[in-house]
Amino acid sequence: MIRIWKKSASLMAIVGVILFTVFNTNLFPMLRSGDIDSIIASFKGNVVSQLTFSLVIMIIQNSFTLIPLILVITLNYTLFGFVNGFIWSWVTSIIAAAIMFVGSRYYFQNWVVKKTDTRLLAKMEDNGLIFVFQARIFPFVPTSLINILGGVSSIKFKDFIIGTITGNFIFFFLLSLIPAGFMSGKMNDLILIIITLVLLAFVLLYRYKNKQKRKREVG
Repeated sequence: MIRIWKKSASLMAIVGVILFTVFNTNLFPMLRSGDIDSIIASFKGNVVSQLTFSLVIMIIQNSFTLIPLILVITLNYTLFGFVNGFIWSWVTSIIAAAIMFVGSRYYFQNWVVKKTDTRLLAKMEDNGLIFVFQARIFPFVPTSLINILGGVSSIKFKDFIIGTITGNFIFFFLLSLIPAGFMSGKMNDLILIIITLVLLAFVLLYRYKNKQKRKREVG
């Protein structure tokens, strides 16, 4: 237990340093105002800085929801293109969600539980993976709250991550289509193929979970 607390404290200290650094630069206000061009110009083509900043911003978004998710995805799309931007947005969202889950579970769980909607917490614990998956696709609950609820609930980390990976893949892909010009009807064959695969994955996962549920009810 002591080891877990030490690891969690170190994790939160790192996140704290990252947040302090970002909030004390001009990049964060630029992003809040939607000034993507100025952010890109400030990096001067430094890919490492671009990736690092994007990761930090996603951690902030998953922690406090101070930044609209579409802004983060638009930034990644502008920096890395459609495919790479989508993949990086998706990967960093998983990393950020995992950080908040671990921090909530092992660092400030008791404090969070007192301020948590017990009904929402009960729904997550009753449905587990499906609840997280649906919450990721249909963001009726803020991303940061889902991460925190996952940490303070009894849901397994594996179920939380699977729900996040699959749900965010679909939702982030759809959001990535907005800066890519989806609303203007400019779609190529690759995008159509990806949409088909995403929908197929959704159907297969849904059918699998229903089958598992029926087995538990019969058993």
